[in-house]
Amino acid sequence: MTAVALSFAVLDLNGSAGDLGFVMASGAIPMVATLLIGGVLADRFSRRRIMVTADLVRLACQGIVAALLLSGHAHIWQLAAFQAVQGVASAAFGPACAGLVPSLVSGEHLQRANALRGMALSSGNIAGPVLAGLIVSFAGPGWAIAADAATFGVSAFMLSRIPIATQLRTAGGSFTHDLLEGWSEFRSRTWLWMSVATSSLSNLLLAAVLVLGPFLAEEHLGGPAAWASMSAFLGVGLIVGGMIAMHLRSERQLRTGIAALVMGTLPTFGLALELSLFVMCSLEFIAGVGLAVFGAMWATTMQRNIPEDKLSRVSAYANFGLLAGQPFGHALVGPMVAAMGVYSTLWVAAAIQLLSALVALSTPAIWRLRTTGEVAESEADAKVLTAV
Repeated sequence: MTAVALSFAVLDLNGSAGDLGFVMASGAIPMVATLLIGGVLADRFSRRRIMVTADLVRLACQGIVAALLLSGHAHIWQLAAFQAVQGVASAAFGPACAGLVPSLVSGEHLQRANALRGMALSSGNIAGPVLAGLIVSFAGPGWAIAADAATFGVSAFMLSRIPIATQLRTAGGSFTHDLLEGWSEFRSRTWLWMSVATSSLSNLLLAAVLVLGPFLAEEHLGGPAAWASMSAFLGVGLIVGGMIAMHLRSERQLRTGIAALVMGTLPTFGLALELSLFVMCSLEFIAGVGLAVFGAMWATTMQRNIPEDKLSRVSAYANFGLLAGQPFGHALVGPMVAAMGVYSTLWVAAAIQLLSALVALSTPAIWRLRTTGEVAESEADAKVLTAV
């Protein structure tokens, strides 16, 4: 809901497109910058407590922003400041959530749990903007942000009611030691950093679709309604992909996930080929299915292969890699279009996306990694040694 509500809030304050970009960046940059800190904290302290605290901080931030807007006392710098605080809270929430899931469900149900969580996120990404648009239209952006604030309160309450087993703790070294230990765990696994590199490059090049897609939709496909339709089909595909991932069985989950990631390149190729709106909506749907399957498989592979007491830190490094490329991608689109043209830019982006996925698929560490994973194998070895 936030993106829609903030956009109209900035417009109501007579802000420019630059002001809106400033407000959005104020939330995104602190989140990326503090992700690694959030990973260390989530491995040291109660993950549920961190998540509840982060939700309460976001409840307070959005509540104050809503009050400022509804009272007519809001300024753009205030919106940006509270978005920055929210970004830091989100950076703490994400790694804690990644580490919390394995303590709630057993190994055999991890994949279904991750798929279900992905479906919930996808449903929110579809319903949120629609709901925010309705509230903004009938009541104003302040009320939309107030509704968003309430969701954080609901989340904090529900999290506080979840029974969780005792969390494994780190050895309690210095912050720098824990940070470096997380990096060592991350870089020591070729399958992990290779899959993150592939996904990060895909996210970077996805900017070509996000930036040029609306322009091409306006020019060839029927305007904003066409772009909205494509986005809606992507969202439906994400939900259907989550359903498929709940029941999909594979001995090599990461390999299956990256193979599904190839489907995510289809919309970029479709725009480059100037395909019809019907075909583009179909490709967006297929891409959504592939991205949802990849997300569930990748998260499950991490949870089954990374020690629980290091999982949040490793997840933070992975998410940092995934998110860091997005701003660069948006910055690169303009110069690429100026140098090569719109369609050449799309062809290059699509080709690199596809090639990077194929390179990852051909990597032995990814190709051979089984569902049981490193952790399961090491635990089995330990049991044998104990028995001996």
